[in-house]
Amino acid sequence: MKRVVVPLAHGFEEVEAVTVVDILRRAGISVTVAGVEPGSPPGAIEGRTGIKLVPDVAIDEVKGPDFDMIVLSGGLRGTQTLQKDACVARLLPLFQAEERYIAAICAAPTVLATHGMIAGRRLTSHPSVREQLSGAVYDEGRVVVDGRLVTSRSPGTAMEFAMALVEILVGRQKMEEVKQEVLAKV
Repeated sequence: MKRVVVPLAHGFEEVEAVTVVDILRRAGISVTVAGVEPGSPPGAIEGRTGIKLVPDVAIDEVKGPDFDMIVLSGGLRGTQTLQKDACVARLLPLFQAEERYIAAICAAPTVLATHGMIAGRRLTSHPSVREQLSGAVYDEGRVVVDGRLVTSRSPGTAMEFAMALVEILVGRQKMEEVKQEVLAKV
């Protein structure tokens, strides 16, 4: 079974996080939500509009080799926390070195920029953070795949992003099944 970790910090973008977690789980992928806040779990992580999610584990419990992919959600405040978090700083280079997938949506590609991971890479993001991604080859596509790096733009592209992740991890047939199940037109 494929395994994915989704680190969340206060201020995460709810549509992006919940869409990804839900769609991946529907595809039979094991998803672990990791809280990136002191005391999490058991404390709930509050999204940018006040919706709260309870993480499965604290980020410091996550071991990179246990997962096939890490997915970073947007939300400006949440991504600012991810940029500064020591555990995220430890995990991202491990995923890159072990050629595991790294996915980021909306403002989250700035986390990758903070850790020096975007030079020469083709990617996209929310337009408001484009200037923070110098050194990357910017693409305005809704979902952009460059090797094992997958990026997307915003809450409005979250379903396409999630379906792309399903296809990458478990194949087109499973993605089509999930797409039909949720009546997605992507």
